[in-house]
Amino acid sequence: MRNVVEFGGRGRGILLLHGLMGRATIWWPVAQWLTRYGRVVGLDARAHGRNPVQTGRTEDFVADAAEVVRELGPSVVIGHSMGGLHAWALAATHPELVSGIVVEDMAPDQTGKTVDKWKSYFESWPVPFQSLAHVKAFFGQYGDHFVECFEERADGYHLIADLERLYPIANEWGERDYWDLIEKIQCPMLAIEAATSAMPPGQMSQMPVRSPGGGKHVVVPGSGHVVHRDQPEIYRGAVEAFLSSLT
Repeated sequence: MRNVVEFGGRGRGILLLHGLMGRATIWWPVAQWLTRYGRVVGLDARAHGRNPVQTGRTEDFVADAAEVVRELGPSVVIGHSMGGLHAWALAATHPELVSGIVVEDMAPDQTGKTVDKWKSYFESWPVPFQSLAHVKAFFGQYGDHFVECFEERADGYHLIADLERLYPIANEWGERDYWDLIEKIQCPMLAIEAATSAMPPGQMSQMPVRSPGGGKHVVVPGSGHVVHRDQPEIYRGAVEAFLSSLT
């Protein structure tokens, strides 16, 4: 699959799933230490990165991830935001493929939310950006995160993903809740919540409790939505401890 990135490593599979607007390569800093725990692979989701398929609902994203894991063998699936949703949905619907999941700052019930409040922010971007340095400067602390998600075109730098195609993906999260999937997960879960999170309060702490596979919930101090960028050492410690606990 052209939208799969091999980061290296050997042994058990570790699949990395990015968040909305992202792509597989944003996981590079995390993948560098993960390779000691297995074969690390990232996936560009539909409508992101180099994935040629531009539409899909949750079940479609999960089917794509399942195709990758069937080649890897039973795997640990690590997801940020949207990728966290796809990780737990994969574990719930394909228990034979998943030995553990890490969910970073994503909650199961966001019904009623829409992307409308985000649109004015996106429309404020100085598109096209003049350079990758311009991208990094504009996004500040998340500059290194977002610079991976832009490409050069004739007039400057643009987000690879088409925002108009991303809005329906995010709006789906406000149309349904996913507790029914959480309650089917048989493998252990690590739920990593940002200290400053936009997720509905109290939900992430209940995810390992309501999951038959159990697990652990941690809140990472000093972190926003992209925990693995804001507090990389704390994130790494939590994930490494979780991986070491898996049989």
